[in-house]
Amino acid sequence: MLAVLDIDGVVADVRHRLHHLERGSWRRFFASAGADPLLAEGARLAADLAREHEVVWLTGRPEWLRTVTADWLRDRGLPGVELHLRAPGDYRPAARYKLDVLAQLRPRGVAALVDDDDEVVRAALDAGFPAALADWVPRTDVLRRAQDRDGRT
Repeated sequence: MLAVLDIDGVVADVRHRLHHLERGSWRRFFASAGADPLLAEGARLAADLAREHEVVWLTGRPEWLRTVTADWLRDRGLPGVELHLRAPGDYRPAARYKLDVLAQLRPRGVAALVDDDDEVVRAALDAGFPAALADWVPRTDVLRRAQDRDGRT
């Protein structure tokens, strides 16, 4: 069974780079991802889930951040190596994008989804997936727009 975790707002603290979104600079926002501090709550949860499940990472980050993201996860000792990122040009709202990936993972068994986006969690629950909201970092309006309207993270 799989434990599917988001990255930004779950294990990675993106608050230091949100000012780039306020200025409309997606490139700079994503280019700063390698400097994200680790969120202790998310790291503990990932370690706990890894005791009984295979951890799979599901993020709205773009594919071109694969190496940075994989290195960030590895360097912080986080479990799991399977990483799902957005394909180039995929700007669907986070809930639609992540539900499509969850549907692909369903045959392997999804024991849990953990995400900081309440719309993703609600959509997952509605689709029959067990899901929990990571609420240890308050979501700003700019991040909510990025995830739910712009389909960028």
